[in-house]
Amino acid sequence: MRINITSVFVHNQDEALRFYTEVLGFVKKTEVPVGEYRWLTVVSPENPEGCELLLEPDGHPAAKPFKEALMNDGIPFTQFAVDDVRAEYERLRGLGVRFTQEPLEMGPVVTAVLDDTCGNLIQIVQTT
Repeated sequence: MRINITSVFVHNQDEALRFYTEVLGFVKKTEVPVGEYRWLTVVSPENPEGCELLLEPDGHPAAKPFKEALMNDGIPFTQFAVDDVRAEYERLRGLGVRFTQEPLEMGPVVTAVLDDTCGNLIQIVQTT
């Protein structure tokens, strides 16, 4: 068994696609119309056949309160691995990304937390 797709709830798929591709650097893998929304996934360009991230609409009644509770408590929805958290932090800040946590060493990892502009906090992590 392996992880094939994971998701992040987004309030606008077009905005999410722009942020996750143009800012974070993922690439679009799948886009299939499904009613008023799309099955819309992105992948890492370093592993295009790897795990996909579904940019899932947050239209379900439970999704928005869930996202708001995590955001209000400062809890990241998911985590992405990077080679160098400090370098990625500087690159993304240069693109206007807002961070809620600057790079922080925590034992064998360095983390930072960013706002994905789609209602989620995302943690980036580097294993030292």
